[in-house]
This record gives sequence, C-alpha cells and structure tokens, in this order.
Amino acid sequence: MPLSRRPGTSASRPLRTAGIAALIACALGGAPTALAGVPANHVKKVDVHLLDAARAEALGAPRGAVEVEVTGTASPAYTARVDGARVLIDLGDADADPTIAPAAKTTGVVGGVLTQSSKSGDSSVTRVAISLVKSATYRVKVDGNVLRVWLLSDDDVQNELVPAAKSAPKLRDVTFVHEAAGDKVVVKLSGPVVYSSSAKGEGTSRIEIVGASVADDQLKSRDLSSQKALVTALTVAREDGQIVIEAARPTDVTAEARVDTAKDGATTLTWTFTKVPVVVRAAPENLSSKTGIGPDGGVAMKTKVIAGDPALSVAASDDSASSFLSTVPMAPQGRYTGRRIDMDFKDADIHNILRLLADVGKVNIVAADDVSGTVTIKMKNVPWDQALDIILQAKGLGVVRSGNMLRVAKADQLEKEREQAIAKKKQELELAPIETRLIPISYAHAETLASKADALKSPRGSIVVDERTNVLIVRDVAGNLDQIEALVHSLDTQTPQVLIEARIVEATSRYLRDVGIQWGGDVTFSSATGNPTGLSFPSSIGAVGGASDANTPTTGLSPTNPLVANPNFAVNLPGAVGTGAGGALGFTLGSINNILNLNVRLSAAETDGLVRIVSNPRILTLDNREASISQGTLIPFSQVSAQGVQTTFMEAKLGLKVRPHVTADGSIAMHVTLNRDEPDFNQTAANGAPTILKRLADTDLLVPDGATVVIGGIYTRNTGKNIDQVPFFGSIPIIGVLFQRRRVSDTRGELVIFLTPRIVNRAEALGK
Repeated sequence: MPLSRRPGTSASRPLRTAGIAALIACALGGAPTALAGVPANHVKKVDVHLLDAARAEALGAPRGAVEVEVTGTASPAYTARVDGARVLIDLGDADADPTIAPAAKTTGVVGGVLTQSSKSGDSSVTRVAISLVKSATYRVKVDGNVLRVWLLSDDDVQNELVPAAKSAPKLRDVTFVHEAAGDKVVVKLSGPVVYSSSAKGEGTSRIEIVGASVADDQLKSRDLSSQKALVTALTVAREDGQIVIEAARPTDVTAEARVDTAKDGATTLTWTFTKVPVVVRAAPENLSSKTGIGPDGGVAMKTKVIAGDPALSVAASDDSASSFLSTVPMAPQGRYTGRRIDMDFKDADIHNILRLLADVGKVNIVAADDVSGTVTIKMKNVPWDQALDIILQAKGLGVVRSGNMLRVAKADQLEKEREQAIAKKKQELELAPIETRLIPISYAHAETLASKADALKSPRGSIVVDERTNVLIVRDVAGNLDQIEALVHSLDTQTPQVLIEARIVEATSRYLRDVGIQWGGDVTFSSATGNPTGLSFPSSIGAVGGASDANTPTTGLSPTNPLVANPNFAVNLPGAVGTGAGGALGFTLGSINNILNLNVRLSAAETDGLVRIVSNPRILTLDNREASISQGTLIPFSQVSAQGVQTTFMEAKLGLKVRPHVTADGSIAMHVTLNRDEPDFNQTAANGAPTILKRLADTDLLVPDGATVVIGGIYTRNTGKNIDQVPFFGSIPIIGVLFQRRRVSDTRGELVIFLTPRIVNRAEALGK
C-alpha cells in the first residue's frame, strides 16, 4: 500500500460538504503541468465498485471500502491530494481514452468520478477527480498497470486503514536537496505511510505522517536561508503521536508531494517546492529597441518604453484608465494562463459565478451594485480567466484590474469613467507649466533627431536646433521633456565601425615535358665514289633525307659549326629546346669515303613550376556605409577609327567594395564585391597588347563578429598529351618512338577568397 491519506487540511480534520458548494467544487477540474515526453501510459477504463469481504481480503483493502480502479497500459506515476470535497489523482505522462464516461452514480462515499486529460506541448497529464458525499479516508495502491483508490467513510474507519500495515513504519532519513529547478525534501520510511499535506498560515507547508515512529535524534530544525533556496527552514517534530514536517517558504512557492514504493516495501515521500511562474507581457506600443552586450559576451536585445501619449500615459496610474470593455479580451487569443476548469450551470446567479471564479483564480472580485442577472453556461477544460472574459462579454460587463483586485461593472459605466479620467488628465496637461531643456547631441545630426522627436511634443511644445553646438532646445511640459530626452539618448549612440579584411590566395602549378627526335643521312652508289651499280641505268644511285631546309635546328650535329647547311633529316620531329629550355644531343656517322652518312639529334625539355600569390586588402567603414579600396595599373590600348589612332586605357586592379550592417545580435551582414584583375603577357592580341585575367566575387552574407569565412573559390586543371609521328612507322611497337615527338602538359590553378569582419568599437556602439 504505497499511499494512504485522509482528505482535508490535516489528518484528523474530516471533509464537509455544503449543498451546492460541493456540487460546484465537483465540477471543477484543473490541469497540472504535464511531464515532458510522449505519454508512456494510456488510461483505458475507470471503474467504481464496492468491495466485498473476500475481494477486500485478497487485495489487502479495508472491509466495506469503495474502490476506484484505474486501468492503464503501464505502471502509473501519480500524485494524490485533497481539494475540498474531492480526492484528485494526477497521473503523470499519461493520456486517457476519450470514450471513458464520467461515473455519476453514487457508490458508498463516492458521489462521482470524472476523468480528464490535458496536454501542453509534448507533455500530458490525466486527472481522476473523485467527488465525495461525506467525510472519508482513502488509500492509493499501485498493482501493476492498475491504480486502486480505496475510500472508507470516517464513520466506518474504526482503525481499519492504519492497522493494515503489520508494523508501524519508521522514519529513516529526511534529506534536503537544492536544485536550480526547485527544492526537494526527501523523506525515507521503512514501510507504507498514511499522510496528509496542508498549509499552515502564509509561507508554511506541513506534512503529517500518521502511525509512523521517529527517533529522538531526528527531531530537529534546520536553517536553510544561507543556501539561497526556496525553502528557508525545515523542522521535524512529533505531535499527538504522528510525525510532523514543516517547511518555511515564500508565498509565491508551491509544494507538491508524491510517494514511491520500493520492492522491499520501503517508501520515499518526495516533497517538491517550485516557484509560481510569473508571465511578463511587454507593452505592445511605443517601444524603442537598443542593443547591448549580454552576460555571455553575445549581444542581447534590450527594449524599453521611451514615450507614450501624454494624456494616456499619465492616466495609466489610475485604475479607471486600465479598464477594458467586454468587447476587449482579457488576454490575447491563446494567451490565457489560468487554471483549467469545467463549468455547467443553468440560470445561476452571476454573483455566485464570480465568487466561484475568484476562489479558483485566487483573486479578489468586487461587483458593482448594478451587476445582476443569471448565467447559463457549459464549458469543459477552459482557463478560468477565459471563462470570466466570455461571461463578462455575454452580460455586457467590463472589469478593472489592480493587482489581484478585479472590479466588475457595466461596460458603458467603465467606458464613461475612462473618458472622464482621460479628460481630467488632458486638462491637467494643458495647465502644466512649460519648461525649457537643452539636449546635447554627440554622434548624430541634431536636425535628424529633431524631426523624430517632433512627434512626441505636445501642441504647446517646440523644438529648436542650434547648428553650431549641435544642441536641441526643447520647450514643453516636464513629462514630454523626459520622453524626448529618453528618445534622443537612445538614438544618439556611436555608429558601429567595421573593419573588413579580405585575403585572396592564388596557387598555380605547371608541368610540361617535350621529347623529340631528328635523324637522317645520305648514301651514294656511283663510279665517282668507286661503288658503281654496274648497270647502264641506273649507273649511279643517291638517297638523302627529305626534311632538309635552312631553318631546321641542327645544333649538335657538328662540333665546329652551329648550323649544318644540309642535315638531310628523314624524320624531323624536334622538341622545343633552346636557351633556358631543355637540351639536345647530336650524332654524325659516316664512311671514310663519305659514301654513307647518318645524322641523329635527340631533343628533350621539361618544365615544372609553382606560383603562389596572396593579396590582402582591408578597409574600415561605418555601419550601413559603402566603402571601397583598389590598387592596380592602367594598360594602354590603341584603337583605329575614322578620327585616327586613339589610345584608351583598361584598368587591371585589385579592388574591395563592401557595405556592412551590424545586426542586433552583433553579427555583420554585408554585400561584398571583390575583384582581382591582372594583365597576361603570355597571351597577347594581334597588336601585342596583353589580355586581362579577371577574378570576381559578388555576394551577400552574414558573418559573426571576428569570424573568418571562405566566400568563394575556383579550382581549374588543364591537362594535355600530344603525339606527332610519321604515319605507319610511328605506330610500330617499340621502334615507333624513332618516328614520334611526345608532349605532355598539366596546369593547375586554385583561387580561394577569405573574409574577416570585425566591429572595432563594439562596446561603445552596442552598449554594455
């Protein structure tokens, strides 16, 4: 039996019902904050029945008890508490089958059972609300995937529940845990417990554990104020034979208890204290933004009210000026934050409805004398503040808020009070004395700020600009002067200065290999050389190489002459060698009488180079101002026209053009144009003018302050392989190389552009 507790504010205080008040309380249903995650438990059915003697003995339940049986798909995690004439069981991380009908039939002490599910985001909670018709005591037991709630009237208890445990549990330890999300008091006992929780006055929570024993050395008080926790003091005491644990807390801190039972029967009672969340809504109008440095070094947005309508801003201190009509919702659609309730009334007096909503919402409601009538309403699972809003709209009523005080009156009466308050404040404004104030301007132009501040002055005010000292001379009532000065000081700030540094890295590698061969010769058969053919025809034969011309390079064929007039090459496929490129080797072979001559020349050239160029332009400029920097040359070009030869210039430069904008979070958005042009004298026009190699990057980007990004890159590779050969002979394997010229080339180029923006005056421009 993991949990048993007596309803009411204390263990010995019985529940009392009072006619319609009990029925109204039974109709209410709240929705606690859901646990995070996908629901792990699905409630399939809820049954209510009386336990007979055999069934009670088998389950270990008190004889004659009423059992509320909640069946789910998993072992439930729950909390149980008493709310008026109801016992509320909240199942965390659980939803309910929508077909479960409310149990309206009275069974013993149970007058009805209502099952509701609520969901907030990804969290869901199922509440089982058990309404009672008389004072009763209850116990909760987890039996696998079934949660059993046993209830017995106080008249029939007669020590049934407490003796259910074979021995009184002992208090083992009371531990206090301080966490960022809230504080916990963990109470460990040796067995199942009977307990009740209540509030003892303002700022004190109390838990009474019935039938448990505690050692004398565990009765003590602890001061926790030095830990800066929500709980300021913790006391363990013994009163009337039961353990009492009291925790001192602020009034805006709530306490919730839950029980967990281990396999060995030991019980852990966890008492959780959390701060009630406060919803802060910003004013929807008259806001001006200003950025600043956040605590983590980032830039945080700061918003503050700097101006408002003179009459309405003064009237805001009056309750009547904060009223709203029934046609104006209490909160924007979807922004109601009150506790969710169910309401079903027919011809109920509106005063009783208002009293009920005041009790649920923990507010004070005062109704005017002319507020009357009845309300017929049926709502399910709606926030109480939304219910109040709809009821007031239906009855033509409005409400005035002042803290937790709500004054309800007819809408036209509240509208009349509002108009009177506004008229009164406007009259006070017209009679207020005029003052003169000098507002110096440091960074902006006074004329620019004067036009912006002109909308804030009253009809009696004036703004004059002194151009020499850059000062605004403002005459108006004191309230408007403060607003104008706040506006000017918010806008008169240093403009951020941004330093943009670009880095252009170029790398070019080139590889070239050229291998060629030249060979040929001559042979003669004649009587002059002493080797005639012995025939009448042909009596002499001569054969020479056919690739013979005066322009053929023959260096290396003669040790004395750089050029041989007639080398007689049969294969003339030389490599491109010469001064500073490659080499050649020549051979000359001949007979004694020069009957047979052979000339061979081998040429080969190889080039391997790497070029790396780094360009680093940088420029400093103001926020939202375009800036540019460039460096380069002007290349002249001749153009022939009807007017003659004219010389024009083409620009080849390294240039950076940028327009930065500092965002509210301290990042830098900018439009960047970056180009690098250079003349290429390796590729020229027909008249010898060089071509221009262009590299350009034009982009928009967003970069954090001080970060380096790569905004672009180009990678190129050109490879080639050429073979010049003599037909047929060049295709013969192995010996074909004697009839070929082979050329291989591989050129690679890579261009990468880096950009680094920095805010130079970050602290001064963005604020601290």
